[in-house]
This record gives sequence, C-alpha cells and structure tokens, in this order.
Amino acid sequence: MSNVTFIQYNMGQLFLPMDLEDLIPANHVVRIVNDTVERMDDELFFQYYPGGGRSSFHPKMLTKVLVYAYTQRIYSSRQIAKALRENIHFMWLSARQTPDFRTINRFRSERMKDIVEQVFAAVLELLIDEGYVKFEHYFLDGTKIEANANRYTFVWKKSTDRFQSRLQAQIRELLTEIEQANQQEQREYGERDLEELGKDQDQPITSEQLDTLVTSLEQQLSESPKNNPSARRYGKSVRTTCLDVKNTKCSKLHFRTVTVSAKQIRMPPSCG
Repeated sequence: MSNVTFIQYNMGQLFLPMDLEDLIPANHVVRIVNDTVERMDDELFFQYYPGGGRSSFHPKMLTKVLVYAYTQRIYSSRQIAKALRENIHFMWLSARQTPDFRTINRFRSERMKDIVEQVFAAVLELLIDEGYVKFEHYFLDGTKIEANANRYTFVWKKSTDRFQSRLQAQIRELLTEIEQANQQEQREYGERDLEELGKDQDQPITSEQLDTLVTSLEQQLSESPKNNPSARRYGKSVRTTCLDVKNTKCSKLHFRTVTVSAKQIRMPPSCG
C-alpha cells in the first residue's frame, strides 16, 4: 500500500464555491426557466394569496421548480421534492428551500394550477423553438403520441400554426396525464413520503446492524479468490498447467494433492 496514492477524499472538508450558481452552465435550461418567471409581474402570483396566516413559500420559486421539473420530465410531487434535496439545479432555483410533496401538490393542483400550466407551455414552446428540446423526444416517452415521429417533421417545418396547435394539444394531454399520475400516486402513498427517507420505519438502522453487515461483507470479500491477488496469480498458473497437460501425449496422469489457502485441489505434477 506504500506505493498507492489516492486523490484526497474528506467529506468533512469545506469546499468552494458555496454559491450553487457557479456550478450551473451559463446557457443551461434552468436559467431560462428562472429568467422567464423572474420577469413576470409579481401581482400575477400574489393575487392568489389572500394574506394572513403563516408565511408561504414564494409562488415564483414554486412555479420555477415545477416548470423546470416538467421540462426534465419529472412529474411526481415526491420526486420533485426529492430533486429539491439532491439536485443542484433544483437547489439553486429554490435557494435551497425544501417544500415537501404536499406543498408542491397543493400549489400545482389547487392554488396556481392555471399559471403553472401556462408558463410551462410557453417555456416548453420556446425551448423547442430554440433547439433545447426536441418535440419528438419529449413527447414520445411522455404521452400517448403516435410512435413514428419522423412523419411529423415536414409538417412542423411547413406550418408554424399547425405545429403550435399540435404542441398545445400535446401539452394539454401531458398536463392531464400528470394530474392523473399524481392522483394515482396519492392513492398509493396517502400521507407517506418516499421509502428511502426512512420516515416510516419504526426503528432506524442501528450502528450495530451496520457493524454486523460490514464484518460479514469483509469476510466474504477476503475469502473470495477474485479479491485475493495471490489466488488470482495462482489460478492463472493452474489454468496454464492444465492446458499444458491437455496438450501432452501422456496416456496416464498421476495427480498429487496440494493445499492452497486451506483449500485442497488436485493438480498434475508429471506424466507417468
């Protein structure tokens, strides 16, 4: 091990940049979504809030998150909440705020349904026009659009009006499917979140359980010939010896027993 070097790895070390924006390419789709929503009049959003009660997540933030999620074909409220915890693009859009799946679902299906859908449709059309997204790639796997995308190419290029009409129809169909999929997810999960969070476990996995797992795993790995350099080299020599023996013209072979790593094998020492 003295000659082996590794790149330094320390999960407790503080890294720069702390600003997530520095990690996002200048022309990334997430910036287009952000700039589009930021330019919109605040009153278009604020009119849906009567005031009073506890503070709410900013409607522009939630709109950005939902629209960007849709452009990435992430439609589940729970998967969007997961992205807010794990994906730097979502974390940047939300300024690292983490609304849960219930908040996302209410915002999208009740309070701001019309605005979210209209903004998404406008942004998606822009992304398609500018070549960020291909119509056929986005909708082929996401909705029940016909399988042969090539047949539409000449139609889209010849008629902008027909293309926009087709796009709007597909977006409406997609939004309907998103609503249905989230209703199905809600029926399946109820008030539960994703299993990976461990919130529904009566007891978390203990340190003792992890120690037992690691001890067992280390023992398996140490006993496996694939993870033992000496065993790998020996295995190669055994195969070579066997091959040589196979190619000899000996009419009779005598085998002796040898022990390697506490395991007995039989191998040919000579011809006789």
